[in-house]
Amino acid sequence: CQMETQEQKTRLSLHEAAQLIGTTSLSVHDAEVMLAQAIEHGALRANVKRWATEQWEGTHLPGNIIRLESFIERADLDAWLHSRDRAS
Repeated sequence: CQMETQEQKTRLSLHEAAQLIGTTSLSVHDAEVMLAQAIEHGALRANVKRWATEQWEGTHLPGNIIRLESFIERADLDAWLHSRDRAS
């Protein structure tokens, strides 16, 4: 059984999705914030897990979303990216 690469996975953590869409001009953290904002505005479907306020550690994402424990289906990510490309 071979492990799936991020490119092949159908379910990505928010962090993995951010790594895929990050570029030299868009840091992984900025991509995480962009994805979290899209989730919060209902533009991107995700299975979200959130921090309780007293649990906050490090850099916070909009909506207290936990980047390693919130998941996005690859098809939903691709559809969201496509809709952003059409809008710009």
